Amino acid sequence: MRFVSTRGQAPELNFEQAVLAGLAQDGGLYVPKQLPSFSAQEIQSWVGLDYSELAFKVIAPFVDGEIPDSDLRTIIDKSYADFGHAAIAPLQQLGHNEWVLELFQGPTLAFKDFALQFLGHLFDYFLKKRNQRVVVMGATSGDTGSAAIEGCKRCDNIDIFILHPHQRVSEVQRRQMTTVIADNVFNIALEGNFDDCQNLVKQSFRDQSFLPDGRSLVAVNSINWARIMAQIVYYFYAALSLGAPSRAVSFSVPTGNFGDVFAGYLAKNMGLPIEQLIVATNQNDILHRCLSNNDHSKRDLHQSLSPSMDIMVSSNFERLLFDMHGRDGAAIRALMHDFQSGGFELNEDVLANIGNLFSSYSLDDQGTLATMVRVYQEAGYLLDPHTAIGVEAARKVRRNQTTPMVCLATAHPAKFPDSIAKAQAQGYALSEPQLPDRMRDLFTRDEAFSVIENELASVQSFVAQNIR
Repeated sequence: MRFVSTRGQAPELNFEQAVLAGLAQDGGLYVPKQLPSFSAQEIQSWVGLDYSELAFKVIAPFVDGEIPDSDLRTIIDKSYADFGHAAIAPLQQLGHNEWVLELFQGPTLAFKDFALQFLGHLFDYFLKKRNQRVVVMGATSGDTGSAAIEGCKRCDNIDIFILHPHQRVSEVQRRQMTTVIADNVFNIALEGNFDDCQNLVKQSFRDQSFLPDGRSLVAVNSINWARIMAQIVYYFYAALSLGAPSRAVSFSVPTGNFGDVFAGYLAKNMGLPIEQLIVATNQNDILHRCLSNNDHSKRDLHQSLSPSMDIMVSSNFERLLFDMHGRDGAAIRALMHDFQSGGFELNEDVLANIGNLFSSYSLDDQGTLATMVRVYQEAGYLLDPHTAIGVEAARKVRRNQTTPMVCLATAHPAKFPDSIAKAQAQGYALSEPQLPDRMRDLFTRDEAFSVIENELASVQSFVAQNIR
């Protein structure tokens, strides 16, 4: 299996190289040169497999023998050993043909655990084999950071630096990162927003001269191909549970960086019968504006009740555009150049092709609270604000009521108590979400983080000075 850059000017890599590279040298994102595909008969044979065994079936073709099967199975088993539910990704029914897929059963109560537990074990495997030390540098809008730290904190060959926007993540999200006190873990509270964090990380990957000799950066953000790959699995798991491949299934996905919903697109192209993918966004709605109105222009970023989606630069959208432009790297370079200058419009044929599978919807904070209340009253089920946006989007733009609709529940509601409190202040009766027992002492743990100005040299200096 070979991997190519979306911008067409970086060397092809194998799986191990693509995992450790993260961002391509030309600024693009790595994707498989050829996507594996499965027949309906093969998918049918997977009915009844547990999550780890299904993950092996989906992931093995991408690894293509670079990791022996026995070692790959061990990596997968370790990745999901600490999840709080035996099903790993259980489905809960909200209404007729309406389901939520609970992706918050992992160690940090967010869907990022599915990919980052796996990626941490991959890093550990490859780095021990190479006897190599690296620096993980990542940006988070809330959930990626804690999941990355949880996945990498045990890795002797890694120093990890995570940038989060100062005072723009929930207290639970912050504490899940900053209370991990370890010699190789460094939290940076950047005086800016998530896009600023992401931009500084990308600039650092492009020019790594600030690092000591012998060290290089690896990526944990969803620019890393292995993260997208791991997320494909739960689309298969949910669809098989609801009758695939004999029936089609649709999905609604709360998304900011487009990685999670892009995994669904890949699952469809690998043979899973997905009828519709809904891109659900908050008021930071660049993806919705692009898909519904052909307006992919930058606007001011607004803080919301769904902070993990407070993103205006959706990096993984580039991967979809690469496919939709016939895998023409020059076309993607031109689009990304235009975006840096403020925005772009898509060719009408490209937009129409995207619209064959994708729909989109945007919901503001008040609408998010209203959906949380409505679902709680209807089903006695408490949604986090991100998942509420996905549920409302599904109800507004689903194309076929007879096709099962799965809304991805991307985080545990206890991570966002402010949204519950705001609804209660408006007179709505919502129950108080409780953290799992293993996290009940979260608010009394010691914290460690550094507030740093939104400036590349300051961040890179901090990283260079703290590498072990």
